[in-house]
Amino acid sequence: MSEQRNWKRIRERLELKLPVRVRCRETADMDWSEVTRLTDVTPFGAGFTLKRPIEKGRLLHMTIPMPRQLRVFDHVEDQYKVWALVRYVRPLAAADGKPAQFEVGVAFVGKQPPRSYEANPSQRYDVGLSKPGQLAKVEAWVPTELDPTDKRIGTRHNIPVDMLIEILNPEGEIEASEHTVTENISPKGAAIYTTLSLPVGRFIRLSSQQFKLSVYAAVRGFSMGPAGIPRIHVEFIDREWPL
Repeated sequence: MSEQRNWKRIRERLELKLPVRVRCRETADMDWSEVTRLTDVTPFGAGFTLKRPIEKGRLLHMTIPMPRQLRVFDHVEDQYKVWALVRYVRPLAAADGKPAQFEVGVAFVGKQPPRSYEANPSQRYDVGLSKPGQLAKVEAWVPTELDPTDKRIGTRHNIPVDMLIEILNPEGEIEASEHTVTENISPKGAAIYTTLSLPVGRFIRLSSQQFKLSVYAAVRGFSMGPAGIPRIHVEFIDREWPL
């Protein structure tokens, strides 16, 4: 069998329902972990579901009882501890009364995160996939940046939409909430007046009675509005807002 066919075979996703602990640092001061199961896996990536929101470009730390023949390092350890880059996220339709779930696909990136991650764990990364037989070299990664007021993410409309902001704690429970309105909104994001303390990188849930809709969003920035009213700039991460 040729080397090319060997790599094609080993890169095919195997349906191994292995348990996995996924840890996410939303910000420098807040992290959470969730135990779930893989839906498929290769030596270079995996798929699974989460009950917590996540976004493309974030780094996750995973602990898996991975078969040793599928590992790239730590072949003698009981648990395979690997950093992974989120490559795609898809919200799954939730049944009545059931919590939301997200289908996640990740690429394994190695035993250590890039140096920039330690300074800011809410960084997002965008890199090419590694060559067969290699994990990505994370040392040279450059984080992607997004200006929270950048008009390229969508034309903002000065519409006051009612919003319920909900913050989840590390256990996935509602930690704090506030009823408020948007200063402006687009299909991809919004500026929202709030008195809540929300650092850049936090994931929040937004609900509107007016639109009969709930979405998840990531906080991208903070600024002061007219008359000194604080506001956050958010980007919707699981769907667009229907304007």
